[in-house]
Amino acid sequence: MAQESPKNSAAEIPVTSNGELDESHEHGFNKDLKRSLPAGLGLSETQITSHGFDSTKDGAVEAGTFQGSPAPPLPSVMSPSRVAASQLAQQGSGQRAQTKSGPVILADEIKNPAMEKLELVRKWSLNTYKCTRQIISEKLGRGSRTVDLELEAQIDILRDNKKKYENILKLAQTLSTQLFQMVHTQRQLGDAFADLSLKSLELHEEFGYNADTQKLLAKNGETLLGAINFFIASVNTLVNKTIEDTLMTVKQYESARIEYDAYRTDLEELNLGPRDANTLPKIEQSQQLFQAHKEKYDKMRSDVSIKLKFLEENKVKVLHNQLVLFHNAIAAYFAGNQKQLEQTLKQFHIKLKTPGVDAPSWLEEQ
Repeated sequence: MAQESPKNSAAEIPVTSNGELDESHEHGFNKDLKRSLPAGLGLSETQITSHGFDSTKDGAVEAGTFQGSPAPPLPSVMSPSRVAASQLAQQGSGQRAQTKSGPVILADEIKNPAMEKLELVRKWSLNTYKCTRQIISEKLGRGSRTVDLELEAQIDILRDNKKKYENILKLAQTLSTQLFQMVHTQRQLGDAFADLSLKSLELHEEFGYNADTQKLLAKNGETLLGAINFFIASVNTLVNKTIEDTLMTVKQYESARIEYDAYRTDLEELNLGPRDANTLPKIEQSQQLFQAHKEKYDKMRSDVSIKLKFLEENKVKVLHNQLVLFHNAIAAYFAGNQKQLEQTLKQFHIKLKTPGVDAPSWLEEQ
């Protein structure tokens, strides 16, 4: 065949009749080697060593940088095979491919969401464990707790007042329900008297007087009912929204206090132990965590103090107006002073809903 495989070329070494190497074949191999190597690879930095031939020394081929000119004559040494030349060319191509590759991304810089969640769970578990241990220690009387006597007294008063206001609210709602039933009964009774007044000629005036009286009582009862419902709505807002919001802040303050005491106790235990290369980093980390929770505790204590101050001012203002309304409305109703009762509602801008009249639609309000 005209072309031979690389295996045959590597296996056969042409020699002359007297046993010397064929220089013409070696010169042709050098040309093939130069064509197979990439242009950017300098032959001056390349060394090829062949083994496995019967020679006293390794055969090394050293050449200058390829310039495209014919190669100078080489010393008569053992030439490597074409397989070695092709392997060298592949190594050169691999080096060029590596130099052209993109930037290397370090594995540490990649953020793994699963690892972040695991770290959050670890921190939460550690914080929960320390807080639980602090709570148990306080209940058993072994641990110490930080107490602000003035603030704790205000919180206790607020909780006690909330229970009392809730009781007043419950009783006022019961009074409103009973008054509504009484007004409904008086209205029905007035209608019955008016019907009998028309049908009984002998008792026409008597039934008429009672019908007018019951209708007047029903009207005054509706006015009183509007005042009581307004009182209930205002107290309900104060108890279940304003005070409840302040108590939510108090709960956050108490949680911050427990965390502060837990990390304070942890730091105190570390400071009582030995100080060496292993414990000093732990003490420093514990000191940082303690300082962070101390700042959080101070902030929450300040927030609670401010909210308690504003709550007290708002509570006095709201309850003052509502108690005056309740007193004047009840006194005017049982005194039979209809004008005073209506004047009380106007004073507090209370509008009564007329029975049997639906609220205007949004088109009518425009």
